[in-house]
Amino acid sequence: MNYCHKNNIVHRDLKPENILYESQKHNALLKVVDFGTSMAYDPNVKMNQKLGTPYYIAPEVLSKKYNEKCDIWSCGVILFILLSGSPPFNGDDDE
Repeated sequence: MNYCHKNNIVHRDLKPENILYESQKHNALLKVVDFGTSMAYDPNVKMNQKLGTPYYIAPEVLSKKYNEKCDIWSCGVILFILLSGSPPFNGDDDE
């Protein structure tokens, strides 16, 4: 994400399904895929589209005033799930 953000690209839908190994070889590279909701952004302008997958969306995205750091929130949720085996925020539905 650091590379993307340094090049003013925000992904906006990071989740485990969008992180893949390049091959089955030992030490294969990880690749981020599915840039369908990504965009080039202006660091001085807040984004306002509510996009993403419910478990991984940053609170700022829900309020429609966010920046590229929404991807960092998603990375944190992914890490939490990898370490604990469950999502950090659980509920009966997406709301």
